[in-house]
Amino acid sequence: MKKSIPFTIGFLLFILSNSLAQQAPLKTYRVGIFSALYLDSVFSNNEYNYGKKFPKFTQQGLDFVQGAEIALDSLPLPNGNIIATLFDSKANQNNIPWLITNHKLDSLDLIIGSVKDVDFIDLAKFAKQKNIPFVSATYPNDAGIVDNPFVVIVNPTLRAHCEAIYSYLLQNHGTDKIFLCRKRGSQEDKIADYFKMINGTDGKPLLNILTINLEDNFSKLVSNLDSNRKTVIIGGSLNEAFANGLVNAAYKLKDTYPLEVVGMPNWDGFSFLKKSSLKDFPIYYTTAFINNKANSYTRQITQVYSKKYKGVPSDMAYKGYESVYVFARLITRYPDDFMSHLNEFAYKVFNDYNFKAVYVNKKTQIPDYFENKRLYFMKMYNGKSIKAW
Repeated sequence: MKKSIPFTIGFLLFILSNSLAQQAPLKTYRVGIFSALYLDSVFSNNEYNYGKKFPKFTQQGLDFVQGAEIALDSLPLPNGNIIATLFDSKANQNNIPWLITNHKLDSLDLIIGSVKDVDFIDLAKFAKQKNIPFVSATYPNDAGIVDNPFVVIVNPTLRAHCEAIYSYLLQNHGTDKIFLCRKRGSQEDKIADYFKMINGTDGKPLLNILTINLEDNFSKLVSNLDSNRKTVIIGGSLNEAFANGLVNAAYKLKDTYPLEVVGMPNWDGFSFLKKSSLKDFPIYYTTAFINNKANSYTRQITQVYSKKYKGVPSDMAYKGYESVYVFARLITRYPDDFMSHLNEFAYKVFNDYNFKAVYVNKKTQIPDYFENKRLYFMKMYNGKSIKAW
């Protein structure tokens, strides 16, 4: 088994082979892995530009790559061999448009990307043009793409999170008071529109969701509460300052009014939720990624990462590992019908998946993309995150 060829500025090549001399040669599948490394900014004339410092803007992309490398080094491949090529999506010269124009990606069987914005759009268009599956591993957005049944979104969109929250409310709080608390803003408009759309899918609202515009005046919240009735507050904003104000306002009222607060998917990264000042007051949120530290894959990654990179792996490293370990193996099992078998992986790493075809226009016959709809309902309680549902 060949492990790896030394790292170069343009790309990193890993070749994995598990065929034995006694066996007939297995088919080789080519996988392109894209991540934002910014190598042309970090190096000039093959010289490192940052001395003893490490540029933070490369951290997430590098973590994803390191997780992918660990997966490639340990990947069992009974159904075929893999040649995996890593591309820096932020390269100045050999960027994605150049690679596409010069036919450098035409031989790929699978694309796995930790990319966003224009890089995501370029790869999605290319995937459709060449009928190559494109697994978007970390970007929680569809970037407006339509009519593209070769795109797989692993990290669910904001709309999918709103759908999961709505489903939770419908099953558990159908008779309770529900408030969508928000401030002014385009993201807040989008969240409010999602809940309005989801709630009206059957022609009439199934839940009585009242929208309250609070801005910075969180004292308005109390006038809508009922001490004799449970109230669920949806934090309809991705803004940390607003979330902080809303949660602290609700916390001060919790002993008088029965309250439950449900936040947006990015709330798990807000530092104020991990402070002891919110004692015995749970805050709920949704996520597609959880990592059981007792998981055998986690232990393996932690050990290899510590030995190889002298550090502790981040969530991006785990996501890089998981996306390569699952989908690179899947292409060797279903090379001719990959998109029809997205939910048939026999090797769970950290998370379950539930990929469904998304039709932005309900009248179309062709999926606009496939999206992972499996979300976990989490509870942040006394500074610790716990799986709740």
